[in-house]
Amino acid sequence: MFRLLNAHSTGYDERLRRCATARVRQVHVAVARLASISSRAALCALSTVTLVSAAPIAANLGRAATPAEIRAWDIDVRPDFKGLPPGSGSVSKGQDVWEAKCESCHGAFGESNEVFTPVIGHTTAADIKTGHVAALRGETVPQRTTLMKLSQLSTLWDYINRAMPWNAPKTLTTDEVYAVTAFILNLGDIVPADFVLSDKNIAETQNKLPNRNGITLKHGMWNVGDKPDAQGSGCMKDCKKAAAIISRMPDYARNAHGNLAEQNRIVGAIRGADTSRSAATELALLTKGASSGNGSMANASSSERRGETAAAANAANTAPLKLAQKHACTACHGVNNKLIGPSFTDIHNKYGANSATTLAAKIKAGGSGIWGSIAMPPQAHVPEPEIKAIAEWLAAGKF
Repeated sequence: MFRLLNAHSTGYDERLRRCATARVRQVHVAVARLASISSRAALCALSTVTLVSAAPIAANLGRAATPAEIRAWDIDVRPDFKGLPPGSGSVSKGQDVWEAKCESCHGAFGESNEVFTPVIGHTTAADIKTGHVAALRGETVPQRTTLMKLSQLSTLWDYINRAMPWNAPKTLTTDEVYAVTAFILNLGDIVPADFVLSDKNIAETQNKLPNRNGITLKHGMWNVGDKPDAQGSGCMKDCKKAAAIISRMPDYARNAHGNLAEQNRIVGAIRGADTSRSAATELALLTKGASSGNGSMANASSSERRGETAAAANAANTAPLKLAQKHACTACHGVNNKLIGPSFTDIHNKYGANSATTLAAKIKAGGSGIWGSIAMPPQAHVPEPEIKAIAEWLAAGKF
């Protein structure tokens, strides 16, 4: 081995590959990097590298997570109900929770309103027997409901547990999640009014879902390597090599609902625009990528990304509109258009130029009834200086 490592002939690599063990092959890279050092020094490095490679990589880095820390993150519930915590909840208890925390958005009977899609409706007793919702096969209903599409009861339980109520997610107790789930099933005539849902009978209850047999895995959206949903070659001929951009979202609205590039599937043809950048920056980087053969803004250099991120973070801490985006105000309010709540322009027109104090109080406390039945959740978690900046911006009306 000593002679092998001291060889400088052109056959060195081939001879090493033939006789070296797996460990020596790993060391080969390190030895090659020491080419400018004498071969004797490289040989001395052999034992050092070998010892290092045998040591644990994570030595002295962090610590093992405690069981309590793992439990805090391990909250997912799978289709076989693995991960479901023990507990129970009745339909009547679920109605109490629903009326207190769910009804304002989803309606008294799950019919929802002009903003949120309905939870209940268009399932029948025949659907419960077959496990296939007949209304899904045609266009006979105006809107598909949650219970029409739901094929796994674990999905409903898990979503309520993770995300509801939308203004205070993860605040429901385990028993309240069971109860609300039971109430929804009762509204859909799947379980009776005296039913109690628990971890003991949820698998049995799964067998009553109207669309329990409606799930399919035979499509390209499930398996990346599968055939695409659309077949044919007619649309793949004479493709245009360039497209002219004739319209784009204004900069103040681009990132209203978060960065679209981070919300698209990682497979397939669709790539969302990086809306953390201005439209002009995005176009410039796209043009630069196309001219260099990269073809995507995702190929921007790390220094460009860091610069953009730093600039965006700095702007988010100073500009009122960026503050509104940071705290998700723009998820419900447009600048000039009504979304779930009134536009910022309408708020300014209603309260006037000397209303900063009043608006700050309303932002902090939340409320309902002034602009409609949908409640605005309190924003007491937002720092006072940022609430004040947003309120002054609304009062000034300089959008």
